Amino acid sequence: QVQLVESGGGLVQPGGSLRLSCTASGFVFSNSFMSWVRQIPGKGFEWVSTINTVAGTTWYSSSMKGRFTISRDNTKNTLYLEGENLKNDDAAVYYCAKVAPATGSLFAWDYWGQGTQVTVSS
Repeated sequence: QVQLVESGGGLVQPGGSLRLSCTASGFVFSNSFMSWVRQIPGKGFEWVSTINTVAGTTWYSSSMKGRFTISRDNTKNTLYLEGENLKNDDAAVYYCAKVAPATGSLFAWDYWGQGTQVTVSS
């Protein structure tokens, strides 16, 4: 079955950086667009970024662009998210999600990981 397992969350100081990983199994990772989506406490889900299959094209939420970088290693079936200059508002549960194929949308996901908590605090 499809599994997405995030790791790398934890406590980060304001202005600090993070590197999240998501290891995928149960599907052909290299054929799938992948995304990071976050859920801020008390708020809904917020799309962060999406990457295409060969890492040639990436998309970012306008509020994330310039501070977050999405990447992937298809040889390791792993998705990454690097962030820098983190702010208190970046504290959230970060999920990796597989983009649903054949929908024509980058914002439709058919599988999600369990999430990894990122806390931004001094």
